[in-house]
Amino acid sequence: MKIGFIGQGWIGKNYADDFESRGYDVVRYALEEPYCKNINLISECDIVFIAVPTPTTENGFDDSIVEEALKLVAPSKIAVIKSTITPGTTEKLQQKFPDIFVLHSPEFLVEVTAAYDAAHPNRNIVGVPTDNSVFRRHAETVLSVLPKAEYESIMRARDAEFVKYAGNCFLFTKVMYMNMLYDLVTAMKGDWSQIKDALVHDPRVGESHMEPVHKGGRGAGGHCFIKDFEAFRRMYDVFVKNPVGAQILSSKAHMNIQLLMESDKDIELLEGVYGDLDKYQKHN
Repeated sequence: MKIGFIGQGWIGKNYADDFESRGYDVVRYALEEPYCKNINLISECDIVFIAVPTPTTENGFDDSIVEEALKLVAPSKIAVIKSTITPGTTEKLQQKFPDIFVLHSPEFLVEVTAAYDAAHPNRNIVGVPTDNSVFRRHAETVLSVLPKAEYESIMRARDAEFVKYAGNCFLFTKVMYMNMLYDLVTAMKGDWSQIKDALVHDPRVGESHMEPVHKGGRGAGGHCFIKDFEAFRRMYDVFVKNPVGAQILSSKAHMNIQLLMESDKDIELLEGVYGDLDKYQKHN
């Protein structure tokens, strides 16, 4: 079985590396050298994993690069979207590309441990746009080539798409709370290190995302948290229309922007999502 990878950023690269290490015939395509010359080889692949940017911008969520990637997949072959996409996107793309099988499998890689995470997944989830025997059979094929995980599930694509947002936005919220707690502890002259250590040993809390100062700055930064939380916030506004909930989410976003700007952290990523920050703050 020949496995293709479109996109060789840190996600696509580490997945491709893992498949190669396990003996699969791998084709890598990206816009950069040396992978750009492999564009025509993607059509020879039985399964194509797509890991390309899906930015949230001031104009909304953008899945256009995923759509362009799907054009390279040959008829009757399987395309597996690894990029984070809003719920309903896989179904929409399947309708646009009826001659291939479009699935979604959210990635759970941490950038600093991506190689290990790709080879040792704790979850393998495959989402199908239509829950029938044909798509489930193709989903089983995808699960069969992935490294085994303790938790494996085939579910509707929009549910798989939600899983990624649910996790990232939960951790975003945890980072916001830890920053607020840190400020209060500091203001009241408490010992943050003692309090944090005690919290880490509460199994309901855990040790991840507990540092209010991370990578030299404050707030929830990185390539995923800023854009994914903003996409989630906008979806909530459109589909739920609960003003109290909307205000909670908006306040979290504003606080994160404040923390990142005050510590000069990930400003370029912020601007990619919100545009001109001074203009954004004046209107919000």
